[in-house]
Amino acid sequence: MRILWTDYMRYRATLRGFDLEMVERIVRYSTERYLDHVTGSHIAVGPHEPVLIMIAYETENDSMTPITVHATTRAQIKARLKSGRFTHE
Repeated sequence: MRILWTDYMRYRATLRGFDLEMVERIVRYSTERYLDHVTGSHIAVGPHEPVLIMIAYETENDSMTPITVHATTRAQIKARLKSGRFTHE
């Protein structure tokens, strides 16, 4: 699958101090994936030491377009699963 990087995503990752290669690995290979029922985005979660990050992305045909990335916690993910906002993909 191809990764399509937007200028906005590059900006957000750089602003937040995330390495794009590490972000790409998480988007491509993470086994922890959710569907966000509020935004309709797919979510990939993975470690970016020293934090856990969550990457929202869209898919179309053979490509993935990361939308944004930010630090998260297990408690936040658990709360979103419990509320029904997230479901496992």
